[in-house]
Amino acid sequence: MTKVEKHVVETYAGLFEQLSPNTKLALLEKLTSSIRKAKKPKENDFLKSFGAFGSDISPAEIIEEIKKSRSFREMAEFQA
Repeated sequence: MTKVEKHVVETYAGLFEQLSPNTKLALLEKLTSSIRKAKKPKENDFLKSFGAFGSDISPAEIIEEIKKSRSFREMAEFQA
């Protein structure tokens, strides 16, 4: 644990001293559930972000759409 993390823990601990036992238990439940959620492997989510493009259109049709959507200006427009 870093010094910053220790400071954060000590600061929160000071705030928790003023809370009722029921509120402390509710906070403990929230922390426990957040720890359980954090155990999910993050690498899996990262790897899932790569993959195929989901579409019913064929690759050839997508390429054709991209080519048709391109627009070019005449060089005369740039020479003024």
